[in-house]
Amino acid sequence: MSKTLRFGLIGAGRIGPVHAATLAYHVPQATLAAVADLNQQRAQALAERFGVLRVLTTGMEIIADPDIDAVAICSPTDTHADLIVAAAAAGKHIFCEKPISLSLAEIDRALAAVAKAGVKLQVGFNRRFDSNFLRVRQAVASGEIGTPNIFHIVSRDPFPPPLTYLRPSGGIFLDMMVHDFDMARFLLGDEVEEVYAQGAVLVDPGFATEDDFDTALVMLRFRSGAIGTIDNSRKSTFGYDQRVEVLGSKGKIATENRYPNQVIVSGEKMVYTDAPYLFFMQRYPDSFAAEVQAFTESVLEDKPVAVTGEDSRVPVVMALAAGKSSREHRPVRMDEITA
Repeated sequence: MSKTLRFGLIGAGRIGPVHAATLAYHVPQATLAAVADLNQQRAQALAERFGVLRVLTTGMEIIADPDIDAVAICSPTDTHADLIVAAAAAGKHIFCEKPISLSLAEIDRALAAVAKAGVKLQVGFNRRFDSNFLRVRQAVASGEIGTPNIFHIVSRDPFPPPLTYLRPSGGIFLDMMVHDFDMARFLLGDEVEEVYAQGAVLVDPGFATEDDFDTALVMLRFRSGAIGTIDNSRKSTFGYDQRVEVLGSKGKIATENRYPNQVIVSGEKMVYTDAPYLFFMQRYPDSFAAEVQAFTESVLEDKPVAVTGEDSRVPVVMALAAGKSSREHRPVRMDEITA
């Protein structure tokens, strides 16, 4: 393989342009060679924006191209498994946005195809690459704060998605909180045994018509005995709310929101800052670039990927357990989720 990894981008929607920018500007060992999207106008616009010469219609066209070394799958979730299976059979390395599927059987089918082909697969849990969260992980792993006892994640979007987005997404646990389930096991370096979830519709009554929640709270029990909570909301009026705290036997570590500036305004009656970054595109550009950089290096240097297929499967199990818990109003153990 050449010293440059040639990517084909599948999907030019919301996350596609984020990865296109990374490949075009931030990973010197990679190049964006082709873009595919069923919406040709959208694909053409993205290609022109980043100087990509080849615009195709389907992901299968990208996969069939002998000049493509790796695919970045940024299409809707229900297409991921089939594209992974096809890409693996074609010998392409695969970077895929989360989740691989909403179905464990489909995830297992995709992972089996990757294992059989011997290609690399990394799934896009970008928050693992955020410098703040990495510092939390370092503090836990090194024993700096002792043994973790209590863990808390706050993850709230600035505004809800359109209702048409909800049903294909799998709902708040599989679409939104799945990132936080991944962070829980990553930051503590521990596995979750049991979840207890509560959900509510407090932002937009339309969520109820889609059999979904816009507000959710989950309690986690880890194998070590530590306990934790995750709270999600689809509407945070002050911006993208992303915080973590771990309380250990020797101290605590916490990370707050990121802001466009560090200015503090002091007046006669109050002291305040500007609002945090609006949404994930502004909050996490460095981590999006870092995850693609890590994947590129893993392929070119034949190293293990940073987020494995199994890493991507476990948060889906946790999300399915949370959904079951919210429906049945009881704690659910991970080993109850088998399909």
